[in-house]
Amino acid sequence: MKNLIKIIAAVALSGIASLANAQEAANLDELLEIVRQGKINETQEYRQREQEFLAAQGRQQALLGEAQAEQRAEERRSDQLEAQFAQNDDRLAELEQEFTNELGALKEVLGVLQLVSGDTRSRFEGSLTTTQFPGRDEFITSIIEKTASGTQLPSIEEMERLWYEVQREMTEQGRVVTFNRSVKLTSGEEVTLPVTRVGVFNLSTDGKYLKYDQGLVAELDRQPQARFTESTSNLQAAQSGFTGYGLDPSRGAILSLLIRTPTLEERLDSGGTMGYLILAVGAIGLLFVIERVFYLTIVSSKVKAQIKSDVVNENNPLGRVLAVHQANPNADVETLELKLDEAILKEMPALERFITLIKLIAAIAPLMGLLGTVTGMILTFQSMTLFGAGDPTVMAGGISQALMTTVLGIVVALPMLFLHSIVNSMSQRVVHTIEEQSAGIIAVHAEQRAGA
Repeated sequence: MKNLIKIIAAVALSGIASLANAQEAANLDELLEIVRQGKINETQEYRQREQEFLAAQGRQQALLGEAQAEQRAEERRSDQLEAQFAQNDDRLAELEQEFTNELGALKEVLGVLQLVSGDTRSRFEGSLTTTQFPGRDEFITSIIEKTASGTQLPSIEEMERLWYEVQREMTEQGRVVTFNRSVKLTSGEEVTLPVTRVGVFNLSTDGKYLKYDQGLVAELDRQPQARFTESTSNLQAAQSGFTGYGLDPSRGAILSLLIRTPTLEERLDSGGTMGYLILAVGAIGLLFVIERVFYLTIVSSKVKAQIKSDVVNENNPLGRVLAVHQANPNADVETLELKLDEAILKEMPALERFITLIKLIAAIAPLMGLLGTVTGMILTFQSMTLFGAGDPTVMAGGISQALMTTVLGIVVALPMLFLHSIVNSMSQRVVHTIEEQSAGIIAVHAEQRAGA
């Protein structure tokens, strides 16, 4: 195809050249001569190309012959390799049978060794002793690979080291050891800290419990209560003897439950808006109680001082009632009684202020808790309607809010009832003292009027 394209291009070029020469010819004879010369040149070119084509065809035939010869040689080589492969396969089977016969009882030993190595590696992967002795997994993996390959045998030294590692694991389970180890903090930073390992149960550092997962020692996302974290500091500071320590014999399961226990703030948050409203109402009631206790204590002391004094002092309710008697020494008994009752009634609002509100708070706190309970249950039922009842976590929020608001309502109501009884008794004690003194004044005044 390439040669054909070359021929067409040559003919086109020659035609163009002839046309150009025709334009330059002066007459027909010259034009005829030009055409004849063009024919001669074209014939020579055609013959040259034909010779080139024949030479190329010869070379192609030679190459084809070489390729066919090479193919036949490769086919013979393939037959030889197939025969050699068959011989090697037979020989391999013979060697494997001979290897099996030579192993004999040793094969059972290797099987046991492989089983023990596999169990040991699985135990080491989750053991806390690995934090102190890293790199044991690679050694045991190499033994497993050798015993499983069937072509390699572990050495006596490797078997002895496996026994040593198993024995060391058993020994370290009963030790409390402190060593330096890289620890990942909750902030994401890795620092080297003195880490105390208590057998294979717990890892801790000064005031913190640690966890071990896939070769990484890190702080717990949240620490347990202070009484447990303080024990880690006491253990690390101890040099000898005995000291208390919060040990998790389940190797982290109980500790994970402890850190998931909600704090007081989280419990209050679960109560939602209604829970905070209940606490706010309780705080207001507590302020009222504090104000009443402070005020009534001062008033009660002044009234007691007034009872012991012969001089009327109007800085207390009893003194102001006595001042009314002094202001009306000649009044009849009925008039004096009315005036004293009026004076006592004027003192009553100051003595009984906020007591009714404290009682009201003690009454409405459980009702607010009940409202929060109803709201939480409504949210729970709505979640069950949308997502079904198969996932308990969907219902946990509403149930938590429902229960927590009830608890908060009761927690606020019980102290308020108790405090209400205290401030009410203090107020009634002062009122009773004033009424008693007033009755005594009226009795004395009546005797004086009767004697006169």
